[in-house]
Amino acid sequence: MKCSAISGPVFEQHNREGHIESHDRLLSILRRLPESVPLEDPVAAACGEIERVHDPGYLAWLRGQCLQHTDYDYVRDTVYSGGYLEQNTFITGFIDQNTYINPHSYDVATYAAGSAVAAMEHALDGTSCFALVRPPGHHAAAAWAMGFCLMNNVAIAAAKALTLVDRVAIIDWDVHHGNGTQDIFSGSDRVLYCSVHQSGLFPHTGAPGETGTGAGKGFSVNAPLLSGSGGADYSCVFSEVFLPLLERMKPDLVMVSAGQDTLSDDPVGGMNLVPEDLGHLTALLLDATSQPLALVLEGGYGPSHGEAVRHIFRALQGSPCRKESGDPSRHTSELVSQLRSLHHL
Repeated sequence: MKCSAISGPVFEQHNREGHIESHDRLLSILRRLPESVPLEDPVAAACGEIERVHDPGYLAWLRGQCLQHTDYDYVRDTVYSGGYLEQNTFITGFIDQNTYINPHSYDVATYAAGSAVAAMEHALDGTSCFALVRPPGHHAAAAWAMGFCLMNNVAIAAAKALTLVDRVAIIDWDVHHGNGTQDIFSGSDRVLYCSVHQSGLFPHTGAPGETGTGAGKGFSVNAPLLSGSGGADYSCVFSEVFLPLLERMKPDLVMVSAGQDTLSDDPVGGMNLVPEDLGHLTALLLDATSQPLALVLEGGYGPSHGEAVRHIFRALQGSPCRKESGDPSRHTSELVSQLRSLHHL
């Protein structure tokens, strides 16, 4: 099976030494990248591609903030920050307590978004592709930045895909709920958004009852798992909820918001996955859909992150993956039953 990766040195220009979302995390992945995987250069997204998702006013504000690299003015700027979800102390170089910027950050974000678009195009052309990019994107909504995210890379790629195909599915396995992605597509019946995440974490969204609005009712699917959940819990959510929903929708494209902060050694989450589990989840999606995947990097900050991405590529190349043999927790089984009822499975 064909697959490729997209990454490059441009992402080092958005960096802050000592911050958990630094360029070091990308280097740890690239050091473990299988030699057989072609690595392509990043490409910048066009303005029109970004504006399918993000408000022009927000983009103008974001560019100005990055170029000025100045103190955050709460009265002037709070409308464009998701920081209102937390109690924030604003300091120079940050647009909320988590999300830093510098004079290069806006341009780097366009390369992250454009590389996600390129990964999507590769998948439609028959090659699975993983955009190894930063900053991540799934917390960014149409008109706000938050949680390390400036532009919503996977949403920009999905919106571009909808000009080429009819239906897109996004699977988000990051330990945090992708509130920005859900918000952007909550009213659409052309995008199925499925998130499995740790309950009770930032950004404190993603309850099972958040199922979408209007025409998009039923197209947002949220599986909040308890801290300590492992491979059997994730496999149960995929096999009993996500995969049947994919079968019902029959999307023309499947994208993955691939955050590996679900690993047991990750400092920001409390989940119990091992690197092989991420390969198994990738294989489940490939087997169920029989089509290439477009993956976009989200979180992942622990020492085994690079190994997990290596297992994802092994699955994309068709190598056998370890199958989960354990049983899910009682909480997960009850949650799955609730979701199957809620989404008429």
